[in-house]
Amino acid sequence: MSAPLVVLVGPMGVGKTTVGALLAERLGVGYRDTDADIVAAQGRTVADIFVEEGEPAFRALEKEAVAQALVQHDGVLALGGGAILDADTRELLSGRRVVYLSMDVEEAVKRTGLNAARPLLAVNPRKQWRELMEARRHLYEEVATAVVPTDGRTPEEVTQAALDALELKEA
Repeated sequence: MSAPLVVLVGPMGVGKTTVGALLAERLGVGYRDTDADIVAAQGRTVADIFVEEGEPAFRALEKEAVAQALVQHDGVLALGGGAILDADTRELLSGRRVVYLSMDVEEAVKRTGLNAARPLLAVNPRKQWRELMEARRHLYEEVATAVVPTDGRTPEEVTQAALDALELKEA
């Protein structure tokens, strides 16, 4: 059974995709994103799945995508922001190198604009983002072997901080 070298978790817009690709490059391994897996398999965007089928249907697809990626991928794996909501997924992350990329609401505003293209932030983005983080922060911390703040840092600085936190050597 293969296992990801590193799994990235954190809220939407924190930079998991960007940092994940940089980490994979620096470690000389492949990069995979479970949201991208879902989009490829479903032939539609995450937002479209939310609108057309609802969050529970998306979460079921996400749970399956994460479980598959955790056994199929041996590089850097990024999970969608809500993947850690599922207790089985959190259990599957146990004992793995998991980096929680964190950011505060002001950083989220800068990076994402907290716009309506994010299905969970469509009505009052700042308030909803804060509520999401209040509900999820402890779950991110529960699964993490390292927490890397991203506020005010470039993707390269975050990547280096993740390498340092995990004590991983570049390829």
